[in-house]
Amino acid sequence: MKNIAQSENIEDFLDSDYIYVDKTEYIYNLTRNYKRVFFSRPRRFGKSLTLNTIGTLFEKGVDPYFKGTWIYDNWDQMKYPVLHLSFLEYSATDLSEFKRQLCLSIYKFARAQKIQDVLDDKEPNVYISNLFDAMNDGEQLVLLIDEYDRQLTANINNPELYEKFRICIRDFYGAIKGKKQIKFMAVTGVTRLKDVSIFSVGSDIMDLSYEYAFSNMIGFTRDEIKKFYIDYLRLGVSYEKNKSTDKVTDADCEEFIDRMAAHYDSYCFDRKYRNKVFSTYSVNNFLHSIVSDKEVYFGDYWYEVGGLPSILMNYMESHNLNIENLLTSEIEIPYNDFANPTSLIDINENVLMCQTGYLTLKSDLDPNDNVILGAANLEVKSALFRLLSLKVFQKNISPYSTGKNYVLEQGSVEDIISLFNEVLAALSYDKYPVDNESVLRALLQVYLIGKNHDVRVEQHNSRGRSDILVNFPKRRVVLELKYTDINSEEQKKLEDAEHQIIEKRYGFENLGDRELIQIACVFNGDKDKRQITLYKKVEN
Repeated sequence: MKNIAQSENIEDFLDSDYIYVDKTEYIYNLTRNYKRVFFSRPRRFGKSLTLNTIGTLFEKGVDPYFKGTWIYDNWDQMKYPVLHLSFLEYSATDLSEFKRQLCLSIYKFARAQKIQDVLDDKEPNVYISNLFDAMNDGEQLVLLIDEYDRQLTANINNPELYEKFRICIRDFYGAIKGKKQIKFMAVTGVTRLKDVSIFSVGSDIMDLSYEYAFSNMIGFTRDEIKKFYIDYLRLGVSYEKNKSTDKVTDADCEEFIDRMAAHYDSYCFDRKYRNKVFSTYSVNNFLHSIVSDKEVYFGDYWYEVGGLPSILMNYMESHNLNIENLLTSEIEIPYNDFANPTSLIDINENVLMCQTGYLTLKSDLDPNDNVILGAANLEVKSALFRLLSLKVFQKNISPYSTGKNYVLEQGSVEDIISLFNEVLAALSYDKYPVDNESVLRALLQVYLIGKNHDVRVEQHNSRGRSDILVNFPKRRVVLELKYTDINSEEQKKLEDAEHQIIEKRYGFENLGDRELIQIACVFNGDKDKRQITLYKKVEN
């Protein structure tokens, strides 16, 4: 069984016995059909490895790095020097230092390639123009720029510094526009912003972020997982079903991938809304854990490394996210907001959530219709609500009772209400005041999903819909919430909630052999209370 690696360097796959999911046909078509390209993806999705693969092909050719891949017998490009600029390596807090570091990278490239008489300058746009001027007639290079927007995303809350970086980066791209010395150019980033000249009218760079033909170039498809990771799938099934790997059937593997898909699949970067991919980072970590832990556990891996990007943390310092909007499975936004975000300073928050990976396409991109966005899968939905919890709650409230058992799973009704009141007491009331049932329901859902509970809000049955339903293997907890800020209304509200639970038979749908706990409760929003003041377990 080959090893699983998280690497941004294609040479690592040659030097070690690592699995390499072959994406080289996409890269061949990319370099064959375009001269200047850009594509955006969230962090930890494989952008850097893709650029490194392109650079290795142009600079070193296919031998020996690409033996056994599609491109080995098809690559016919000459070798070219590669200027690889990673903006992650440059300062995002000091513009002068950023310029110095970027110019130094260009200088080191020129020296390595023995390009003589490059005039020195402190402005990156002038320095790279001087590099081109010093190159011999007919001489060309390949230019790769990774995370072009790093300095912009880091300054989303600093408009003055943001603008200075924006102008510098805009001028830099203006200097390389149309240059005959560039054989091929690829730029990556998280965001797509029209206030940077690479996306302005007349730009010669093709934005392929949602191009159908390249929508599977970054990320794993279901077929790729079955082809390259079949041994890991069989091992996972063997642990779960307690049988040898040679007894694992194709149907077993398909069912196993179905469950993987629920957690890690359905990111869509396809304007036609046909192709969807798994998170590479999450899949690799999940399958690796099967070998190391000798059991199957669907962990939330993306959040721990890529799921809390500084751009969102910075954004949330100065913006309140629309929580009720994010709770819906489908969010509609205008097409132009999605296709033409202008600046990070005034970007549509849902577009930003999509570009950072918290939301993804749930419809095709039609200029005559709205764009629908939503959470890709269980892992990213959990990450979204963990992120929201950091924003909404002033401190962490543990969902566990003693022995690492969930309070809702094994605690009494009194324990459950006590937990909810502790959660509600931790709210940032100045930013997220609880003034109606809808907000109350939304904030409790943020907490529960952020703690990996299986939560259904407004769960439908044939008679109506419950406010909150939480599933566990042996228990189901149903809550009917009522809001008031008038003390004299509390008892009537409680009776209404109890009556609603009984009449609508909340929680009985597909109950199986679970224990059913139904709770009617009343939240008093008076500023001197702000807690669940009355509650009752409904007896059936």
